[in-house]
Amino acid sequence: MRCPYCRHADSRVVDSREADDGQLIRRRRSCPECGKRFTTVEEAVLAVVKRSGVTEPFSRIKIVGGVRKACQGRPVDEDSIALLAQKVEETIRAKGAAEIPSHDVGLAILGPLRDLDEVAYLRFASVYRSFDSLADFEREIETLRAAARAREGAGAGDGAAAAGAAGRTN
Repeated sequence: MRCPYCRHADSRVVDSREADDGQLIRRRRSCPECGKRFTTVEEAVLAVVKRSGVTEPFSRIKIVGGVRKACQGRPVDEDSIALLAQKVEETIRAKGAAEIPSHDVGLAILGPLRDLDEVAYLRFASVYRSFDSLADFEREIETLRAAARAREGAGAGDGAAAAGAAGRTN
């Protein structure tokens, strides 16, 4: 690492520490030429490979922008969108790959967005999955309804079991 003071081409690492939950490494360095110390911060770069083959750095801001468009006019606050973007980034980084296809980024957004707001999910999915007809929307809405029925059925079963257990005496 080049010294920012004297521009000497080399420096020595004096101390290294993780920062930002292990996403960054903070290094304290010393220049052997001028003796001054300085700090550097290193971050592993995650690249997104677009459909065209172009590679660009991963951007949480782009996720926030896309989700914000899908949530426009919906009762979703900025904190929820920011949290969703953080979850998506954590999911992608957990895969451990240096490059990830943009398709995988979209898939990582769909699940948390469905949980956040179903209408926003449909908007995002319609663009992401290139819905061409009303039938595409109907199919996706039926999938959402089936998932809701499954959740309700699981919840009702748990309540009935708890009510039955409460009525028993030993």
